[in-house]
Amino acid sequence: MIRAAFSRDCEGRIVSFRLEGHARGWRPWPDAICAGLSAIAQTVIGSLQDIAGVQPDYTLEPGFISCSVGYPEDAGKAAAVSTLMESARIGCMQIEDSYGTRFVTVADQDLTDNKGGNHD
Repeated sequence: MIRAAFSRDCEGRIVSFRLEGHARGWRPWPDAICAGLSAIAQTVIGSLQDIAGVQPDYTLEPGFISCSVGYPEDAGKAAAVSTLMESARIGCMQIEDSYGTRFVTVADQDLTDNKGGNHD
């Protein structure tokens, strides 16, 4: 199973995400779910750099991707960061909806109270 966790700051903006695990047992192409989620995450990381002009802190390893980002003071760049980070969550939720929670689960965590909750 792949777990996708998204953390929000006190303003409700996604400041980090973490994808870990593998979607083993899915047929006919067991790596399709992993590849889809990886493509979403890596596209967002590249877009944060190239479109929003920020340098996220990220890790790309087999079975593990994480990304955290600070929001710039520039309102336009901050809006781009917010849109891209929300897009990562939406993409993960679409894959969860398509293939089920047996293979992918998406959860949000509010950093202000350290309580996590599943938001299917």
